Amino acid sequence: MNTPRMLNILLVCSLLPLSVAVKADDLCLFANAPPAYQAECGSCHIAFPPQLLGAGDWRQVMATLDRHYGDNASLDEAVRRTIADFLVGHAGPPSKVGAGGGAARPGALPRLTATPWFTRKHREVPRADWSHPKVKTPSNCGACHTRAAQGSYREREIVLPDGRRWED
Repeated sequence: MNTPRMLNILLVCSLLPLSVAVKADDLCLFANAPPAYQAECGSCHIAFPPQLLGAGDWRQVMATLDRHYGDNASLDEAVRRTIADFLVGHAGPPSKVGAGGGAARPGALPRLTATPWFTRKHREVPRADWSHPKVKTPSNCGACHTRAAQGSYREREIVLPDGRRWED
């Protein structure tokens, strides 16, 4: 990739937390992401772009790692704090769903799949695609977004579980 383009991408990513709306083409993993973020969070699921949840949501997620969506994802305190600081520092705007931001109900952990942004972006996805064995759960972004691990969610990169392209 050429240097001016890389600088533009880094500039956009550094300004994203200041934006009001999250657009799929603007999602990215930041150059300053701590290696622990990819190593720890990315070992079970993709390391989600921090803009997908608000700061309060990330604080809640990172404060309850011992019951992380049904699993114990506890971390050493220094690593937990490093990842939490990164997520909160690059968080998106607060969500409007539930008392905990992206939480579906009070007391529940925030779910990026319950945010208005996610719901709006995925409203046209057929039910059969959600229940496909390659997908299993709406949080399995990599099942359709071929470059999700790199933070890219562009429509032209979507390949549905049965092999058809989203744009077709």
